[in-house]
Amino acid sequence: MHITGIATAIGLNGFAHKDLAAIKRGYQPDGFFYKGPAVSPGFSEVSQAGHVLCLMLRLSDGLVAQGDCLDVIFAGAAGRDPVFVPQEHLPAVEAVLAPALTGQSVTSFRSLAERLDTLTWNGQPLHTALRYGLSQALLHATALAKRQTMAQVIAQEYGVACGQAMLPILVSIPKTDPLVLDRMIMKQAELLPHASFTVVEADLGLRGEKLIAYARELAVRIGQVGAPGYRPRIHLDTYGTIGELFAKDVSAIATYLGAVQAAAQPFEILVESPIIAVSMDEQIALYGALRQELARRGIGVKLIVDEWCNTLADIRRFGAAGAADFVQIKAPDLGGLTNTIEAILYCREIGLGSCLGGTANDTDQASRITTHVGLACGPDFLLGKPGLGGDAALMIMRNEMARSLVLHQG
Repeated sequence: MHITGIATAIGLNGFAHKDLAAIKRGYQPDGFFYKGPAVSPGFSEVSQAGHVLCLMLRLSDGLVAQGDCLDVIFAGAAGRDPVFVPQEHLPAVEAVLAPALTGQSVTSFRSLAERLDTLTWNGQPLHTALRYGLSQALLHATALAKRQTMAQVIAQEYGVACGQAMLPILVSIPKTDPLVLDRMIMKQAELLPHASFTVVEADLGLRGEKLIAYARELAVRIGQVGAPGYRPRIHLDTYGTIGELFAKDVSAIATYLGAVQAAAQPFEILVESPIIAVSMDEQIALYGALRQELARRGIGVKLIVDEWCNTLADIRRFGAAGAADFVQIKAPDLGGLTNTIEAILYCREIGLGSCLGGTANDTDQASRITTHVGLACGPDFLLGKPGLGGDAALMIMRNEMARSLVLHQG
């Protein structure tokens, strides 16, 4: 089977874009918006609607393979590509992708995806969003051609065994919506709530008291309404605010994380992005020092790195330095899915924890496809997506896993 043509459509992503640099200036919120101008390239507003470019590969037997080109909420931050605007990339689709794809056999995903991931436009690599969506469509095409699940395609081509069990899911929910939290407890999400703590005064408190109180209330609520034996891991994404509050003082940060852990007892705590440094080198150094300090004190908080760990090469640098307990393998930031697959397998090889992540901006199609990557490659857990409501993410990803596991049994 081969590709006979390519079609495109522009749609909505699963959430929105936000200018992180502007938010950290402390603008007053106005509902979902902010009272202040955008400051990062590509943003016209601090909060703005996001769009995807849907790629559809027409196959020689009449079937159509699909992938969605999209980027993360905080596009352009910490070394990422700028905001993805689909209309700006349509010329690259016509001039670069269409001729490169037409006539190509789709009986092998890996070799074709790796080669097309290196394509350029005007002397620059294609935007990570384009590469992400293209690789989704190629994986889908090979699965259609081989009459297999996408997880089976990956397992065969990378020499791994498909997982035989459901993977844990980290749900992302607003910290301001207790009803969503209750539903995620009711549905026994394995990790929660992610939340978002992006501004020191508003989200942490000037003494860090707000985050500690939140962790304590969360633990109490799980105990009140959770099923007997339900022991989720608590995950908090702090977007560098802890480092800001304590001026990157590793000892003070460790003390504070110990207080957060105590407040959340008896649940295990994972903290994502306690620090966002000004460079990758500083990020690696600070994460490594903090991890060592936590271990020295016997504080069990696990550190997840996200910002400045955007590519396969970045992940290898953090892994070699022992600078994190987990990496958030944020698939849209890595471009083609072959890089995400390699990243997960690398983490497994060296014993580094991994979250096969993504973004609330992911779509239903992107979420299903990356779920297959997880089933084939075995990360420690998946980020629930699309959106920040929890329910849709659990439904889409758990159901995709359940269906696929039955099919894998023959």
